[in-house]
Amino acid sequence: MGLRSFIKKQFIDAIEWDWQDDDVLMWKFPMADNEIQNGATLTVRDGQVAVFVNEGQIADVFTAGRYTLTTETLPVMTNLRNWRMGFDSPFKSDVLFFSTRLQQGRKWGTTQPVTVRDSEFGMVRLRAFGMYSYKINDVTQFYQTITGMNDNYRAEQIEPQLRNLIVSDLASGLGQSEIAFIDLAANQGLMAEEIRKELQPDFAKYGLSLESFVVENVSLPDELQKTLDKRISMGMIGDINEYTRYQTAEAIQHAAKNEGGMAGIGAGLGMGMNMGQVMSEAMQPRGSNMPSQNQQANQQSNQQQPSTTQPQAAEPDFMARLTQLKTLLDQGLISQEDYDETKAKILAQLSK
Repeated sequence: MGLRSFIKKQFIDAIEWDWQDDDVLMWKFPMADNEIQNGATLTVRDGQVAVFVNEGQIADVFTAGRYTLTTETLPVMTNLRNWRMGFDSPFKSDVLFFSTRLQQGRKWGTTQPVTVRDSEFGMVRLRAFGMYSYKINDVTQFYQTITGMNDNYRAEQIEPQLRNLIVSDLASGLGQSEIAFIDLAANQGLMAEEIRKELQPDFAKYGLSLESFVVENVSLPDELQKTLDKRISMGMIGDINEYTRYQTAEAIQHAAKNEGGMAGIGAGLGMGMNMGQVMSEAMQPRGSNMPSQNQQANQQSNQQQPSTTQPQAAEPDFMARLTQLKTLLDQGLISQEDYDETKAKILAQLSK
């Protein structure tokens, strides 16, 4: 080995990290048996932090910039080494570089359904997945709790732990929220913010900052989905009387297309009116003294029933019947054949 190689090995005059891999979170400058000489330069690029470690203890920390290593720029190291009058000879120290760049596009998801306690539905089980981003914001904490004196540390080493942390805090974050799950599911941004708040202290324990958290999808359990579907349906029904009229019109249309023609229409109309009466009675308050539509109809029928002593025949309202029949035809609820047949019967009764 030549003299030049020997000198290069023994004394380091330039320290920097020209990293090419964004997934590397920490990199240890290779020292071997080399020593750092007085006046050596330290270059820290944007998105990096350099840390000098003396015998396992963190000494000086450098953010982005270019430094000349002297007792003035290494105050903690100077104190630990007792360099009261400065140092002239080379010294040994571990130098660690940390990447403080944003680690984005990281995925998370539940491998199994997570049970959460909801303020409205009680216990529910759900699946969810999304993305998050984080970065190192406390290199001392990250060094002491995660990396130690490894030669390097990659994002893939810690991210399985972060994903497990997200899933475990998902249940507690939603359970402690005062917002009902149905509202959170409708606003995934609000759900993500609730979860991020719950996760932030846990990330801080590792020296990390959870910069963003996104919920891309929430898969609801079947039983909860059915309940939501029922609520949506009832909201769409609205006025129960309008719903009854709609059901009656549907019955007429279907009956007209089936065998039986007008007989089917009559059955559909009867079913629709009976349904309306039953639903109307069901909506009356319990103990109400108001007579139901059936009772009113019976009373009117009794009043209009002809007595045995004075028989009385009511003439049918032929014009109203013909008008209703024409309306059904115009609306496409009955066929032309049914219209002609029924119209002929009505006119035949008129001529009697």
